[in-house]
Amino acid sequence: MQNILEIDKLQMHFPVRHGVFSRSSGILKAVDGVSLSIAPGETLGLVGESGCGKSTLGRCIVRLLEPTSGTIRFMGKDITHRAQWLLRRLRRRVQMVFQDPADSLNPRMDVRHIISEPLDIHHTGSRLSRRQRVNALMDLVGLPASASEKFPHEFSGGQRQRIGIARALATGPKLLVLDEPVSALDVSVQSQVLNLLLDLQRELGLAYLFISHDLSVVRHMSDRVAVMYLGKIVEMAGANSLYSHPVHAYTRALMSAIPVPDPTRRKHVPILPGDVPSPIDPPPGSAFGRRINHPYLESTYGMDLSPREIAPGHWVAPDPCAVPLADLQRMGIDIYQ
Repeated sequence: MQNILEIDKLQMHFPVRHGVFSRSSGILKAVDGVSLSIAPGETLGLVGESGCGKSTLGRCIVRLLEPTSGTIRFMGKDITHRAQWLLRRLRRRVQMVFQDPADSLNPRMDVRHIISEPLDIHHTGSRLSRRQRVNALMDLVGLPASASEKFPHEFSGGQRQRIGIARALATGPKLLVLDEPVSALDVSVQSQVLNLLLDLQRELGLAYLFISHDLSVVRHMSDRVAVMYLGKIVEMAGANSLYSHPVHAYTRALMSAIPVPDPTRRKHVPILPGDVPSPIDPPPGSAFGRRINHPYLESTYGMDLSPREIAPGHWVAPDPCAVPLADLQRMGIDIYQ
């Protein structure tokens, strides 16, 4: 079966400018050589600390940003540098749900016009069929038809996110990029929206890229999980495999920080020393090793730290500063050579 999305060595770099004349003083490497794929009907979770490049990657996929280099293939077609006027057909098949529904909905438009706007832009159907489509979408996301005449400020956060989901579904997409879709919602509402997304996926056969920093939510939603650190994928595997046998030290640190829903149990959470290195002109070698001042750091200079398959479907960056030596040997790497 052909993957619905394939990304190969994608990079998104931003020039850093200073001074009166806006001279370039460096390059911010927000996404730096990411490769991944998503199958039809699959959910790939993307996790990592704030600022690691998760949202930038999502915006590159929907082509809100022009990638610096690399390849994005959607349904077998290269869309990496396609001109904006040629992306109209793509827009119907790839949509994005944003983190804050209050900011992503036009406050001057009522719900009916918000949801029908993609249909108007793509000249889909007649005026009557668009109205019927809007009613059907509102019913699909659990909103009454009478709410179509209201404005976004008249709804709760969870209801506004449902409106955003309905708008994303208007053109019948195959892939949704969900950028922290529940992080701005109350905990009591999060489960409702997550269950709605799961129901929609089963009913419509959607594929999801689920971006989040909440690892417990990602485990509930995802078939596979990719861990991102400073613009790179450091580990990727099936959700059960990753959560039960994390290999990379950064992944293990993230897993240990997941809260335990039992106030009688105390959990010792090891704190990673140091700070995340700056993505502006990052130094050579292992970014994670530099953060913890690992003694093997110099051995990573010039190494290819692209993820390798350590077990069927389980990929990890061969970083001597983060991966046990026994696991490196399983990948055919000997740092003493």
